[in-house]
Amino acid sequence: MLSALFFTWLFFTPATWETNFSEAKIDASKNHKFILLNFSGSDWCAPCIRLKKTIFESESFTTYASENLALVNADFPRQNKHKLSQDQKRINEDLAGKYNPDGKFPYTILMTANEKVLKQWEGLPSLTDKQFVDEIKQIVDANR
Repeated sequence: MLSALFFTWLFFTPATWETNFSEAKIDASKNHKFILLNFSGSDWCAPCIRLKKTIFESESFTTYASENLALVNADFPRQNKHKLSQDQKRINEDLAGKYNPDGKFPYTILMTANEKVLKQWEGLPSLTDKQFVDEIKQIVDANR
């Protein structure tokens, strides 16, 4: 039993949200993945918090994302205890200027490694985690 858990851990890399868009582009290009960019207000935006808990932390999403997506979180927290570094704040603001100029939260974008936008979700999708993953799969499969 313990060895089975070890091998599962060894070969399964859980989906990890990055904060560096440039690194995510390199990962996506090198590993033939798509980029999922999410704009969130992690400590003040109720729909953002719900999206994270109901979809992004679900097993179906993390399983699919670990193999197929380079995940990027551009967070805009308001509380001092969650304050970002000046560099990270600038990076997130630059991403927002390019992909989310209207400041929508949550706002999620699926794109190719070359930054071709394939789909955008404004607000909390009215989908289950499995439906959300299925929608991404269909788009990814059509664009491979």
